[in-house]
Amino acid sequence: MEAAPLDPTDREILALLRQDSRRTLSDIAGRVTLSVAAVKRRIDRMQRDGVITGFTVRVDYAKLGWGIEAFTELRFLGSANVDDIKATAMRQPETQAVFTIAGDPDALVWLRARDMRHLQEVIDEMRRSRRVTSSKTLIVLESWTAERAFPAGDLPGGPH
Repeated sequence: MEAAPLDPTDREILALLRQDSRRTLSDIAGRVTLSVAAVKRRIDRMQRDGVITGFTVRVDYAKLGWGIEAFTELRFLGSANVDDIKATAMRQPETQAVFTIAGDPDALVWLRARDMRHLQEVIDEMRRSRRVTSSKTLIVLESWTAERAFPAGDLPGGPH
């Protein structure tokens, strides 16, 4: 089922929730000049339609002792399927996300580790899979996240 088109008010609600997912319905209503009930209906609809898939919190993992962030490229035997790739990477609790990608390599795995030795252990464990043929790890020095809403034309229902 396709989601209903988003109007400018829906987009504004999404932008406000992206800035702070704990923002109250009352605060959102005041900013978009709708009633609390109308804002709740819009958010409920966007959740039901799968536009909003969840609410989250941003964590400073370094303060929790997990200061190393890295991406590991994995190459697999030609006979490996997506389930094999996913299982190999997700077996590690340090795995944050797995991306299968077109071209070479086959997958990009986002990892967090306590220190360099721990990262090496995680990578070695993934390499032990008989299906992994090679890997390359890129260590994150610093990162930034774009905290901006999509231009109107880039969201479903926007002008084309």
